Amino acid sequence: MKVLLINGSPHEKGCTYTALSEVEKELNKNGVETEIIHVGNKNIRGCVACGTCRKIGKCVFDDIVNEVSPKVTECDGMIIGSPVYYASANGNLISFMDRLFYSNRCDKSMKIGASVVSARRGGCSSTFDELNKYFTIVGMPIASSQYWNSVHGNTPEEVLKDEEGLQVMRTLGKNMAFLVKSVALGKEKYGLPEKEEKIATNFIR
Repeated sequence: MKVLLINGSPHEKGCTYTALSEVEKELNKNGVETEIIHVGNKNIRGCVACGTCRKIGKCVFDDIVNEVSPKVTECDGMIIGSPVYYASANGNLISFMDRLFYSNRCDKSMKIGASVVSARRGGCSSTFDELNKYFTIVGMPIASSQYWNSVHGNTPEEVLKDEEGLQVMRTLGKNMAFLVKSVALGKEKYGLPEKEEKIATNFIR
């Protein structure tokens, strides 16, 4: 069992990384393999809706999105971490997630998702909501904690003083490990839920 942790901060070892590392420790303690992937400082362009990915099976822009995509197919869960920029996620991360989720057509049903946000002071809740929408559109259950998954601080050292925030991260790690294991057992015993043929409507009158 493996969980990918996506660091969407431009700072490789900054506040967001500090939060993700706290989650990672608990996942590892509970027997879940992890990998932190740093994307926040990459040159990532947004999706141009060309549709080429539907023909060739990957994004036409061959960058870190295509590098990570096979890992998403194989993983059992994903945690997205971002700093707060104007009450929303880092733009690079959003470009990454848009293209990753659009171009990777694997069945993500019952892969566990979670988001982690970091702010000096405000904007965490709106950023948290923004990131969770990637999971709910593709059938990924969301792992929760004892509070919304956020830490506060302007430096990693300040984040380490956010005792409640760090506890939230540890609880998230434990809960996610439990869910990943539970889904694996459920698949083995019951299989995935039956799916209907997808209906798509464009609301044209």
